[in-house]
Amino acid sequence: MLLTDSVRQIKNIGEKRVEQLAKLGIFTVLDLIEYIPRDYDDRSDVKTISELAPDEVHTFKATTGRAETMGVGGKTVTKIKLKDATGEIDAVWFNQPYIKHNFKQGSEYIFTGRVQLKYGRPQIEVSDYEITDKELLSNGIIVPIYPSTYKLSQKTLRSIIKDTLHQISHLVEDYLPDTIKQQYTLCDKRFALHNIHFPESNDSFFVARRRLVFEEFFLLQLTLFRMKGDIKSKKDGVPFAPVSVTPLQDMFAYTLTRAQATVLDELMTDLQSGYVTNRLIQGDVGSGKTAVAMLAAYVAIQNGYQAVLMAPTDVLAVQHFHSFVPYFEKLSLHVVVLTGSLKQKEKRQVCAQIANGEAQMIIGTHAVIQTAVEYHKLGLVITDEQHRFGVRQRAMLREKGTNPHVVVMTATPIPRTLGLILYGDLDISIIDELPPGRQKIDTSAVTSAYHERIYTFIKSQLDSGRQAYIICPQIEDDEEEGAKKAVLSYTAYLSEQALAGYTVDCVHGKMKNDAKQDIMTRFSEGHIQVLVATTVIEVGINVPNATIMLIENADRFGLAQLHQLRGRVGRGADKSYCILVSDAKSKISKDRLKVMTQSGDGFYISEKDLALRGPGDFFGTRQHGLPELKIANLYRDMDILKEAQKAAEQFTTASLGTFVFPPSWQRNEFFTI
Repeated sequence: MLLTDSVRQIKNIGEKRVEQLAKLGIFTVLDLIEYIPRDYDDRSDVKTISELAPDEVHTFKATTGRAETMGVGGKTVTKIKLKDATGEIDAVWFNQPYIKHNFKQGSEYIFTGRVQLKYGRPQIEVSDYEITDKELLSNGIIVPIYPSTYKLSQKTLRSIIKDTLHQISHLVEDYLPDTIKQQYTLCDKRFALHNIHFPESNDSFFVARRRLVFEEFFLLQLTLFRMKGDIKSKKDGVPFAPVSVTPLQDMFAYTLTRAQATVLDELMTDLQSGYVTNRLIQGDVGSGKTAVAMLAAYVAIQNGYQAVLMAPTDVLAVQHFHSFVPYFEKLSLHVVVLTGSLKQKEKRQVCAQIANGEAQMIIGTHAVIQTAVEYHKLGLVITDEQHRFGVRQRAMLREKGTNPHVVVMTATPIPRTLGLILYGDLDISIIDELPPGRQKIDTSAVTSAYHERIYTFIKSQLDSGRQAYIICPQIEDDEEEGAKKAVLSYTAYLSEQALAGYTVDCVHGKMKNDAKQDIMTRFSEGHIQVLVATTVIEVGINVPNATIMLIENADRFGLAQLHQLRGRVGRGADKSYCILVSDAKSKISKDRLKVMTQSGDGFYISEKDLALRGPGDFFGTRQHGLPELKIANLYRDMDILKEAQKAAEQFTTASLGTFVFPPSWQRNEFFTI
């Protein structure tokens, strides 16, 4: 039997079991032994009957005696006498009369359950048991508890995994080099797998977990270095000649901040180096990433190349188009926009201009990477809101030219070390300050009991000529359709009652692009006073006159997302406000919203978001194409992450070419790009 074999090859696994395991994402022998427990129940402290304390859960060994079943208050109660050398106790089961047939009188079993005093006598409500003449799976040991097991019981899954580990232990390959294991005091892979499933002790568990977490981070980092090495090895990257950006920069109504100037210098050095530029520009909402990207595009065009900017939505693409046009057209540079919502005739015209080189600056959605789009001479690729694109999409855009330079931008603030994981194939630049004059947005977290006061405040702002966003609550079931219904019904309520007499309209993800764009345009031009929306407006709309962001059911959003939404206001000269409404009672929900009221620093907020709720889908790793981490936790395991990064860097410098990645790793989309 091989690790890559189907679970069908495992003894005592039939078709029904194969189907059940497939529901858990377990298809091969390797999938099975790497199906990591989500929790553990320490039942290794085995007591005697005399040591059992009331109102506590205990594990103990005892010999079974007489069994009886009786009716009590409409229930059946089955009792079995248990005894050891120190005393006796009754084991009880409710409404399970068949249970007495599972025991052989006079045999020794090990039991786990809660002890209670009934009529002055102790008894135990048994939650688990097994006979002691077989290898223990659920009692007397540290017991693994696996993620949702479909129609498989925990005990059955433990049995399958334990038997399989015994059968194939000799086949397990240890991919970590001996030098790395010795330097970082890491245990053998076989020991780690056995002890992550069935820990011999608490110490053994922690040793095993550290080894497996380290391995995941090490392999991930090696893959990123491999990608980065491939990119850096393309020394035929076009070295752009130095170009003065003064003609464009002088047109800006502001002076670049220190952080913007630093990042621009880093970018210019890259573009002139002869290597393919591959840089991430990370900056908070409103920090001026687009201005830096615009200057880089200007340099590319002045060098005789085309530049393309890819945005995740039509709305954001069109907004970028309107930002670029006033500057570039004054410099006689031709800008086009290419989105899915364009009519076929318009698309053909734009594609023709791209192909013949007439279009120098191309802005669009994923439409810019479609097969039909051919570039005349692509030299610079820019992607905005990088977290919304997969690794493959970015690679497809890069392949539209001959080793074009690559710049990616994100407003999702990520601690630098974690950025190295998510964007390990990129050099990272951070714009860590906002332009002068940017006002602090007053943020409040209140309950729905404040709605009347909130609406009164919104009216006062509208009467002063301002505008407002209202974000509808997320709907968990059938999210898109539910969100649409919520937006429509809430818009009707506001128009007819709460904000009657004001112009209220809505936008949601199920709208056609041209309808969505029309609403956004009318809002930005001031024809709509209140825009009710789903998170479709999280990015891609710039309305300096909007001063209020009201977010309903704010506890349903991640802090990074709330911060992005809040960044839609505070873009003009007037004081702006963000109001978070939540009736959530849990302490963690209240703590998270409190962070929003205390800070406007996106980096601080992202750190807190991680600390309070864990990484979860914070980084959208599936969108990046990153392999799913089975055991490592990007936040909790930061110390191990740093060690693994250091080890991978040392190993890469010495001999990356000699390393053979595990087959499961090589199959991942992320690895193959």
